[in-house]
Amino acid sequence: MSTTDGLHGQMLDAVGADLASGELTPGAVLSIDRLEQRYGVSRTVVREAVRVLEQLGIVRSRRRVGVTIRPAAEWAALSPYVIRWRLAGPQRLDQLREIGELRLGVEPLAAALAATRANPEQRATLVTAAGGMLVTGTQGDLTTYLEHDVRFHTTLLEASGNAAFASLSPLVAEALSGRTRHDLMPPKPLPEAIRWHRDVAEAVTLGDAEAAERTMRLIVAEARDAVDPR
Repeated sequence: MSTTDGLHGQMLDAVGADLASGELTPGAVLSIDRLEQRYGVSRTVVREAVRVLEQLGIVRSRRRVGVTIRPAAEWAALSPYVIRWRLAGPQRLDQLREIGELRLGVEPLAAALAATRANPEQRATLVTAAGGMLVTGTQGDLTTYLEHDVRFHTTLLEASGNAAFASLSPLVAEALSGRTRHDLMPPKPLPEAIRWHRDVAEAVTLGDAEAAERTMRLIVAEARDAVDPR
C-alpha cells in the first residue's frame, strides 16, 4: 500500500489480528522501535496507528515506558475496529452474541420509531433493500445479499430519527458483515428471515409501529440465536 493512511490502517488491522489471536496480551509493553520492526512500517505510521489505538482505549503510550496493551475491558467495545478484530479471533461467537443482545434492545424500538418518523426516501430504500434480499437470498448470492441487508438495517436505524440509534449503524454493519465473512451464514438465508424484512418495510411504510417493532424483534432474535453457542 502506498499511502500513509493505507499503511496505518494496514498496521491497525495487523495489530487487531495479533490482539484477537493472543499474540499481544494485556500488560505487554512495546517500544516504538519494536513496533516498527514487528509491522514493517515507518515511525510516522506507527505513531499514527498508536494514536488511534489510544483513542480506542487499547493502549497507553508513555514517554520512556513505551506502548502498553490495556485490559480488554477498557477497550471501546462499540468501535467497529474492535468488533471486526474480535470477530476474526477465538471470541467470535461471544462477540456476535453480545452484539445480538445489543441489537435486540435497540432495533425493535428503532423500527417502531421509523414507522412514525421515516421520510419517503427512507421508506422506499427499505422496500428496495428487502426486495433485493429476496432476489439474492433465493439465488444464494450472499455477497450481494449482505449489501442489501446492511442497507436495510442502517437505513432503519437512521429512519428512527434518533441520532444515538443511527450512530450504531457501523457496528451493526460490521456484525452483519462478520457473519458472512466468517462463513456463519447458511448457504441460503432462511426464507422466514427474508419475509420478515419485507414485513418490516411494509409496516414502516404503512406507519404500523407495533407490527414493525414485533417483526424486527423476530429478525434480530433469529440472527442472535443462529450464532449463540448455548
